[in-house]
Amino acid sequence: MKVYKRIEDYTNLKRSFLTIGTFDGVHIGHQAIINKLVHDAHANNADAVVLTFFPHPRNVIQVETNLSLIDSMKEKENLLRKLGIDILIIHPFTMAFSNLSAQKFTRDILVNKLNVSKLFIGYDHRFGKNRTASVSDLISYGQTYDFDVDVIPAQDINAISVSSTKIRKALFNGDVKLVSKYLGRKYQLEGIVVHDQGLGSKIGFPTANIEITSKNKALPKTGVYWVSMVWKNQIYFGMLNFGVRPSVSSKKHTIEIHFFNFDENIYDETINISFHVKIRDEKKFDSLESLRKQLEIDKKFCYELEKTN
Repeated sequence: MKVYKRIEDYTNLKRSFLTIGTFDGVHIGHQAIINKLVHDAHANNADAVVLTFFPHPRNVIQVETNLSLIDSMKEKENLLRKLGIDILIIHPFTMAFSNLSAQKFTRDILVNKLNVSKLFIGYDHRFGKNRTASVSDLISYGQTYDFDVDVIPAQDINAISVSSTKIRKALFNGDVKLVSKYLGRKYQLEGIVVHDQGLGSKIGFPTANIEITSKNKALPKTGVYWVSMVWKNQIYFGMLNFGVRPSVSSKKHTIEIHFFNFDENIYDETINISFHVKIRDEKKFDSLESLRKQLEIDKKFCYELEKTN
């Protein structure tokens, strides 16, 4: 897959089958559209092209909005690559770009620049300045500029019944199992292992403290989660705490993981954490001994989960 950071950087005379969107999460609904795009493009000797944007349009147009994203751009690239996309264009979204008229966007970008032969969109797609143009307008432009429009019908999209908004809501509620169902994969966090106070080691639960590498990453509800990582081609399970560590009077949100049966130095390494299920809410303990006893209970519970999953 070739990745371009601006539409202007893309030059290809080959016909393109194209879809457009933010694709936050690349969830099962997105996958249905992209799988059809890839299949039809390759069957017709065309490139399967995805045009997406960064930053998220809502963070530009709605200036008071600070929308968190399910996937970092790096994660999105990897997911689209696995789905078989040939060309990924990540165009900077600006107010100037948002003010392009529907006709200018269609003629100058879709037709003249991207050489679109077939466009795949959802039944409720809106585009152009103030999103005033509809699917029927796009079909009309297709007739004018000689490209086909494949509209994903409402029943197909509604049957999947998933959206990026639903995923964020489930994530903020701590329901990572539902998030996994919507994504068709485990929700993941990427971060760098950093040094901390070493409190976990003092009570028999050494932790890897994680600094998230992506800004605006959508994070789950605070609490304790059963998680895993792959390290040197082997999977390791553990329990992750996301919160402010009230038992030690901390106010800063931290992410710390105790891995089971793992004893390697991974400081300064980048790791990917997969979330399986939430175990409990974060809570304050009267003493470090009380905390240690609860962690023993949590660990035993995680071992039971591992046996049944």
